[in-house]
Amino acid sequence: MIDRQSVFEIHRLRNEGQSVRKISRMLKLNRDTVVKYLNNPQIQPAHRTKASSKLDLFKEEIARLLELDPQASAVVIRQRIGALGYAGGITILRDYLHALGRRSIARTAYIRFESAPGEQMQIDWGHFGTLAYDGHLRKLYALAVTEAFSRMLYVQFTHSQNQESLHQGLLAAFRFFGGCPKELVFDNMPTAVTERVGRLIRFNDQFLEFLTQLRIFPKACSVGAPQEKGKVERAIGYLRKNFWPLRRFIDLSDVNCQVRGWLTTVANVRIHQGTGQRPCDRFTQVVLQPLPAELPDCRQCLTVQVHKDFAVRFDTNSYSTPPWSIGWQLTLKADQETVSLYERHKLIVAHARSWQRQQRIELPAHQELVRKIHKKLWRDRQVSLFAALGPAAREYLNALSEANQPIKKSVQRLLGLSDEYGSASVLW
Repeated sequence: MIDRQSVFEIHRLRNEGQSVRKISRMLKLNRDTVVKYLNNPQIQPAHRTKASSKLDLFKEEIARLLELDPQASAVVIRQRIGALGYAGGITILRDYLHALGRRSIARTAYIRFESAPGEQMQIDWGHFGTLAYDGHLRKLYALAVTEAFSRMLYVQFTHSQNQESLHQGLLAAFRFFGGCPKELVFDNMPTAVTERVGRLIRFNDQFLEFLTQLRIFPKACSVGAPQEKGKVERAIGYLRKNFWPLRRFIDLSDVNCQVRGWLTTVANVRIHQGTGQRPCDRFTQVVLQPLPAELPDCRQCLTVQVHKDFAVRFDTNSYSTPPWSIGWQLTLKADQETVSLYERHKLIVAHARSWQRQQRIELPAHQELVRKIHKKLWRDRQVSLFAALGPAAREYLNALSEANQPIKKSVQRLLGLSDEYGSASVLW
């Protein structure tokens, strides 16, 4: 049997890409031994001969009773075997049942791997119910990012787990940490892994491009091996138990504001059970790769049409544009806080993003421009002639204006009809 350190070295060298033959030569171990501990890192304790117990004569009866009722309590079992002559105490029986219960559940021991400072970050998503916006519900998710050595934690809440939300959350995390790790560990989420056959992995193209720009190596956990990403999965559980209870939130911005305060005052300044140190203190040893001078643009990007109400449609809401852009094709770029509209590469307007539904988000300046345009139109000779036809004509012009319909074109057509059939026929 080899010691725990040797098992750790086997796995460390294997993770670095060393072959079984080279590991065997470096550690002076038999190849079969190396393969054995690669397949199962569990270290079997040396066999010890147990002393006889007062329970030994009654273990078959205990097994029979547990087969009848696996949830039978120690008190009940003691009553049954007491009638058969058992004179021992309840504590020894409880200890035996507890040990028996542990053996009855299939468990695997895992070697705990520690990363070098700045070497690795681990990420995971957690679902946290919904947030209500005037009766409309939006799902709420948390992206947790943990620096593996220090256990320093960053959390960002989102309303989506899509590609852009993942990239935006990671970029915010790297800004928070002040740099990038060499390696990013994650599970087989579709925004990261598109296909996996055994050890062969096809990464999501967009995700791979994002990481390449930051010089980060992707590492997907093995299927059914959550222990490879244990630090961050424990972080999600810690978030649920310590941050989430007994809080009320207004909107997404409020959730993220509260979680940032919690990270600063609680999560990253507590004594971490795994390291015995505060994450913020341990993080002082971490040296990360610097962020590039030009960061990738992780915003959701799509082409939109400016409608007659001088607005574009996005995520069930309308966002206003300058009225002179009616009919244009614009590029919309959105993150969690802002919706920006571009004509080619020129920014036309930026709005605060609304997470409500069926809302119109409008800048006062856009409405003022519309009023000025309509005022100018009313000074047009043909529009003035049509307005002079009477109250019904002026009411019609106001209706066209409110509906953002083409006034001059409508007036030209109506004046032509008036000349041909008379104003009374046109207005009535």
